[in-house]
Amino acid sequence: MLLRLVVGVLFLTGLVPSARLIAAPPDKRPMKVDDLFAFKRAASPQVSPDGKTVVYQVTTVDLTANKSSTALWLAPAEGKGEPKQLTDPKGKKDMNPRWSPDGERILFESTRSGTPQLWVLSAGEEPKQLTNISTGASSGTWSPDGTHVAFVSTVYPEFSEKPFAEADKLNKDKDDEIEKNSVKVKTFTKLFYRHWDDYVGDKRQHLFVCKADGKDCRNVTPGDRDANPTSSTFSSGDDFTFTPDGKYLVFSAVPEKEESWSTNYDLCRVSITNKSPKWETLTADNKAADGGPKFSANGKKLAWRAQKVAGYEADKWNILVADCKPDGTLTGKPFNSTARYDVSVNEFVWNGSFDRAFLFTADAEGATAIFMVQVEGTGFKVEYAAGACGSLSVSRKRDMVAFTESAMHHPAEVKTYWWPGDKPKPVDVSRVNEKFLAELDLGKPESVDVPVEGAWTTRRWVMPVRGTVDMQMWILKPPGFDGSKKWPVAFLVHGGPQGAWENSWSFRWNPQAWAAQGYVVVMPNPRGSTGFGQKFVDEITGDWGGKCYRDLVAGLDYVEKLPYVDKNRIGAAGGSFGGYMMNWFAVSDVAKRFKCLITHCSVWNFESMWGTTDELWFDEWEHGGLPWEKPGKYAEFSPHKKAGNMAKAKTPMLIIHNDLDFRCPIGQGHELFSALQRQGVPSRFVNFPDEGHWVLKPKNSQHWHKEVFGWLAKYAPPGGR
Repeated sequence: MLLRLVVGVLFLTGLVPSARLIAAPPDKRPMKVDDLFAFKRAASPQVSPDGKTVVYQVTTVDLTANKSSTALWLAPAEGKGEPKQLTDPKGKKDMNPRWSPDGERILFESTRSGTPQLWVLSAGEEPKQLTNISTGASSGTWSPDGTHVAFVSTVYPEFSEKPFAEADKLNKDKDDEIEKNSVKVKTFTKLFYRHWDDYVGDKRQHLFVCKADGKDCRNVTPGDRDANPTSSTFSSGDDFTFTPDGKYLVFSAVPEKEESWSTNYDLCRVSITNKSPKWETLTADNKAADGGPKFSANGKKLAWRAQKVAGYEADKWNILVADCKPDGTLTGKPFNSTARYDVSVNEFVWNGSFDRAFLFTADAEGATAIFMVQVEGTGFKVEYAAGACGSLSVSRKRDMVAFTESAMHHPAEVKTYWWPGDKPKPVDVSRVNEKFLAELDLGKPESVDVPVEGAWTTRRWVMPVRGTVDMQMWILKPPGFDGSKKWPVAFLVHGGPQGAWENSWSFRWNPQAWAAQGYVVVMPNPRGSTGFGQKFVDEITGDWGGKCYRDLVAGLDYVEKLPYVDKNRIGAAGGSFGGYMMNWFAVSDVAKRFKCLITHCSVWNFESMWGTTDELWFDEWEHGGLPWEKPGKYAEFSPHKKAGNMAKAKTPMLIIHNDLDFRCPIGQGHELFSALQRQGVPSRFVNFPDEGHWVLKPKNSQHWHKEVFGWLAKYAPPGGR
């Protein structure tokens, strides 16, 4: 309740007024789809060691050329003075900057030489290439004294114990042979053999260390095991770090075995000299996930993120902290700093040089807020809450943090924030879209609470609460909204299912783009959504078509009663889990209440999904075991079992599914389309052979929006009447 009040107050000034007419501001226009590609995309801020400047990346999209480029920029931390561009990649990508400990150099990843490599930029000089490894280098980080650099490269494990030069040549020769071979056969001996949108085969992500001049490079994690998260679920941004004495790496290691169906990620430690390559496991006692290690400024404590429930990727993430030696050896038992609070940690940093507290982000009531908690688990508070915050970077000298913040009415900007509050909060330092935003009529969303079934006693943030359950739901009205007219609705269901619609910006599913077509956009956060307590998250497990579905129907009931809504012009859309829910809508009684459905990269058949998806732990947790162990659970809420019901309402359905989607494989779309066509239901199948779970290429994204908005307009025409 505390955070609901805080966030509610912050959003109050951003609510769309309920006046009958919302006139467009002078000289402003509704957003077009192509405007999505005109926005610049700021990300990855890093504060300099002296706390005076912030370096970050800015991506620019060239829609005509169907590509993007990314450059590094520098801005004063206090926002005084204009940001300046540091690098010109000439159509390539300069990314993920990291300051050297002395603040004299910036390490970054670049594609300017072809494959991703690490480069170094010093003041007044041209960037210099640091690595030249055939398999590429990414995620570079400095040792505490600035004498060494560690990075990730994906290599063949059978060569990993050989000297660097020999192993690199063997890796290159094997890749070249595969590329030149007219026989494009793939052979697999274990899972994972593919992930998200890429065939990884038998390659492994290993950690390498070289000197700061690029010499004496070596693989410090050889063997047939990944030393870096292969799933973004278990990554918090910085997944490995040097120990305070600079002699070891502590890193997030993928499970040693059964990695496709185990979530037992561990913190491991290895010497950078490679003299003793055996990995030492620091978190063997925890059978759930551990990762994201960070040492305190004085080097006496190690903190990391951890879950408690094995096999459950959406379990609550806590911050654990333990005493340690300079070489990273733990000397005390881990203490859970966030155990008392019903928030799940996304990412965290030590707050400055005092080693007394953490700053972290967490999903919170339709936003992503910045929280603070002391190491001892006391002093918990909401440090800053507005929109969606992320990519935290702290200055240990000036008690300030840099981060990105977006909202539904603006893309991410880099901002800085001081505590305990002697400066304005926050300061906008990047301002990359300031002029362009001034041209556009972008509304701000309303947040409403919809009563849904259930009651419980739980801790909401810090205060015990007893009562009924509400579902938070966003409503975004179109430009030029006139409350005296009746408007169509785009009813959007988010993915996950453990995710949320937040007051944030997206370039994939952008509510402003939908509203600008002439729709009231409705975004409910039903059971399973993050940011409303762990119990709310957990209640979707094994119950996809149950409470969550009924929550969404309650949201639809609410919407249909709004005086400005035309309930005869409501269309629904969703991707991934949201796409699943479109399929469940299609086989349920609610289908007749929608004029059309749009399902993107969805789940249609739980039984075939298990054997073709990449991360097996997800399906096995959701259904309580293997398909032959729990056939009833796999069938209970699988839409394909009720496919015959689609012939009743015959609700037109647009299917979008992509060949490189290995999370919800293409067969799900094929099966669904066959069922629709066989029963004469109006349907259209759009396939992107060169895309994965998302549609990311600019021209493809442009076409995706054309298909989606065309289908919606055909069956639920836009505009007020």
